[in-house]
Amino acid sequence: MPTLERRDDVFLLDLGDTENRFHPDWIASVGALLDEVENAEGPRALVTAATGKFFSNGLDLDWLLAHTDRAAEYAASVQELFARVLTLPLVTVAALQGHTFAAGAMLSLCHDFRVMRADRGYWCLPEADIHIPFTPGMSALIQARLTPRAAHEAMVTARRYGGEEALAAGIVDRAVAEEAVRATALEIAGSLASKASPTLGVIKSRMYGRAVAELRAEEIPLSFG
Repeated sequence: MPTLERRDDVFLLDLGDTENRFHPDWIASVGALLDEVENAEGPRALVTAATGKFFSNGLDLDWLLAHTDRAAEYAASVQELFARVLTLPLVTVAALQGHTFAAGAMLSLCHDFRVMRADRGYWCLPEADIHIPFTPGMSALIQARLTPRAAHEAMVTARRYGGEEALAAGIVDRAVAEEAVRATALEIAGSLASKASPTLGVIKSRMYGRAVAELRAEEIPLSFG
């Protein structure tokens, strides 16, 4: 399960050391840890990282197929997590040390900055290949955080981007050696910890108003990726 530690002014949220799929218990755990970050006082920033081969492989489709009666509830919880991270009143940095796929890739886009391992691992939105369309909220999120060209290619072709390719496409902000991923993310976050304030939350909420509204819509199509 996810864990949280504080290093000076930076909270480090480790999503786990498995595929870090979005099981309901996992989502609830992340939410509780975000409560702790958001309720802290003073300068602070957040780095979201993981341990092992994956940053996150996205939705827990096995759980979803076994609980189809809870699909609407599940979709809402995933999209609320996206909306919340997107509008946190502090600077957020995703440290992508491994594969970052589907909803995991979308979660990375909710962060203000992304640092990715340069030599191994892929960032990918595979929905076109696995025949699961993006919800309106997911589409709005991706299009709000990427250039039109990058969003189109990533969503339509399901391209797998290595670190340097993701950097060239503007998907990530840094592509570094494996051992530097977390340290670089912590450095960026620490340098911007003083920005934390309710004002920053309002700025983000207004900047990404359409995406937030779509993510928090009452009706969500149930065919999602």
